[in-house]
Amino acid sequence: MKNIISLLFLAMAWNLIPTKVSAQKKGDPLFQVPLGIASYTFRNQWKNGVPETLDIIQSMGFKEYEGGAPQGVDLADFKKMLADRGISIPSTGIGFEALESDPQAVADKAKELGAKYVMCAWIPHKRGAFSKEDADRAIKAFNEGGKVLKENGITFKYHVHGYEFQPYGKGTLFDYLVENTNPAYVSLQMDVMWTHFGGGDPVALLKKYGDRWVSLHLKDFRKGAPKDMTGLTGPENDVPLGTGELDIPGILRESNKIGIKHMFIEDESEKELQNLPKSIQYLRGLTY
Repeated sequence: MKNIISLLFLAMAWNLIPTKVSAQKKGDPLFQVPLGIASYTFRNQWKNGVPETLDIIQSMGFKEYEGGAPQGVDLADFKKMLADRGISIPSTGIGFEALESDPQAVADKAKELGAKYVMCAWIPHKRGAFSKEDADRAIKAFNEGGKVLKENGITFKYHVHGYEFQPYGKGTLFDYLVENTNPAYVSLQMDVMWTHFGGGDPVALLKKYGDRWVSLHLKDFRKGAPKDMTGLTGPENDVPLGTGELDIPGILRESNKIGIKHMFIEDESEKELQNLPKSIQYLRGLTY
């Protein structure tokens, strides 16, 4: 009897342990986070007026914005314009050299925006020839800069861009980069299209590195278009979500298991105003 009681107690205790993701039911939405937008998407629109562009972003239903203020716009003013439209700035971006040379200045700028994450999207290297030396430089800058950012209450994340999948050892230089950066100081943002473009498997990498991933850039890649490890391709190869080569439902399922809280659509086409509503409709229509 004592053994039975003990087993029952253990079973009850196990059921009380919180899990990262609650069980999903058939029909639940696959897209379960606030709708986010990456600032680069609207690179062609700012010239038409910042308030006018933000009105478009608001009208499409975006609640989170990743990026900084357009050139010439005061950070505080920009933050207020977004807040007035019900849009927050959880994350901003920074160039590699700025992080490497003065991470405290990077932290100060992020705090002025109210961002909790700082993203770096590019490591300097010779086009198509990312090397161990390039990775070592990044490892040093990311560990040191990430430490300063953490001391300021900010999480640093590296935005994967596809050129990091050069073979190295028993894996790739991306594996080398992840394994040699301190998880306490360096997190990851997966750009799902660039990961695919460089030969990576987004779902497999989400599984492999788990909670190192803290956010996504969502975009799709034109079916049959050529791929390489430059991290560069034409805007014609960026297509609305659900119309290209990527397994968006699989990516969302694995991201939900990990507990990713921020996903930003980034449209690099020249038809962003036409493509974004299609991408949003597709995301909203996905269910378990």
